[in-house]
Amino acid sequence: MKYLVTGAAGFIGFHTTMRLCAAGHEVVGLDNLNNYYSVGLKLARLEQLSLWKSFTFYQQDITDLDHLLTLFDQHAFTRVIHLAAQAGVRHSLENPHAYADTNLTGFVNILEACRQHAVQHLVYASSSSVYGMNAKIPFSIEDPVNQPVSLYAATKRANELMAYTYSQLYHLPTTGLRFFTVYGPWGRPDMAPFKFTKAILEGQPIEIYNAGNMSRDFTYIDDVVEGILRINDCPPYYANEPDESDQETPARLFNVGRGAPVRLLDFIECIETATGVKSIRKMKPMQPGDVQHTWADISTLTQRTGFQPSISLPEGVSRFVDWYRDFYNI
Repeated sequence: MKYLVTGAAGFIGFHTTMRLCAAGHEVVGLDNLNNYYSVGLKLARLEQLSLWKSFTFYQQDITDLDHLLTLFDQHAFTRVIHLAAQAGVRHSLENPHAYADTNLTGFVNILEACRQHAVQHLVYASSSSVYGMNAKIPFSIEDPVNQPVSLYAATKRANELMAYTYSQLYHLPTTGLRFFTVYGPWGRPDMAPFKFTKAILEGQPIEIYNAGNMSRDFTYIDDVVEGILRINDCPPYYANEPDESDQETPARLFNVGRGAPVRLLDFIECIETATGVKSIRKMKPMQPGDVQHTWADISTLTQRTGFQPSISLPEGVSRFVDWYRDFYNI
C-alpha cells in the first residue's frame, strides 16, 4: 500500500514509518521540522528513514491546504496515519496559537484532503490528556471527556469530534488513538524519560512535581507502533466499499497504553538502575495542566485487534538508556 505519515520526523512517526517500510509499503513522510525541540534529532531520524528506497520525504506544513491537496493529487494514498501535531501540555500555556494552527486548522486540512481523495482509512493521534482530571480509573473510552485541563488536551478532543463529523457526513473511516506517555529510543527531549535520563547522567538535579505523587501509564514505543499498525488494518469499513445498510458512523476511538500505571518515583528508580547513577531530586509543586494519574483501559483495542503490550518497564527503560548513551556518545 501507499501511505502518508504526517509527523514522520517525530518520535512516533519515525518508528511507525520504519515499520511500514520494513513491511514493504511505500511511505511518503511529511513534517515541517519545527524547532519545538531539537531539529538535529529530527534530521537524524530522517537520515535513518532515507536508507529505505520506499520512503519519500517532504518538508511541508499541514496548515498549508493548497500544498497538502497538491501532495494528495500527486500520490494516490491508500491510507493516512496522521501523527503531526504541536505537542506538549505545558508549552500550550505559553504558545496557544501554535496549537490552534497545527492541531485544529492542520487537522481539518487533513480531513478535507482525505475526504476529497477517498482515503480508505485515516488513523490519527489523540492523547490520554483528553481525560483531564478523570477520577475513575482505569480510563475507558466510554468515560466523559468534557473537562480538559490544558489547551493541548482541548485540541485533541476537538480532533476526535471533527473526525467523527467527517465520518458521519462523508463516510470517511477514521480511528483516533489516545496514546499514554510514550517513551523509548529516539524519544522526545521534552518528555520526562528523556529529561530525567539526561539530568541523571550529567549529575544535574531532576525536577519532580507534586512531591512525586503521580503515576503514568508509561508505554514503550514498539508497543505503541504495534497498536497503530494493528488498528490501521481494522478500519470501520473501507471508504470504497461502504455497507449502505449500516448507518453506524465509521469513527472509532481506542486507548493505546500498557494498561499498568507506574509511580513516578518507581520510574525514576528504573532509570537509576539502568544508568547506574543515583538521581539528585528537586521537589516542585504540581504544574498547571498536569494530571496526577493516567491508566489506560485497553480492553477494546485488545478485543478488536488482539493487541497486548509486550515490553516491560525495566526492559524499555534499559533500551532507552542504551540508545541515549550511544546517540550522545556518553
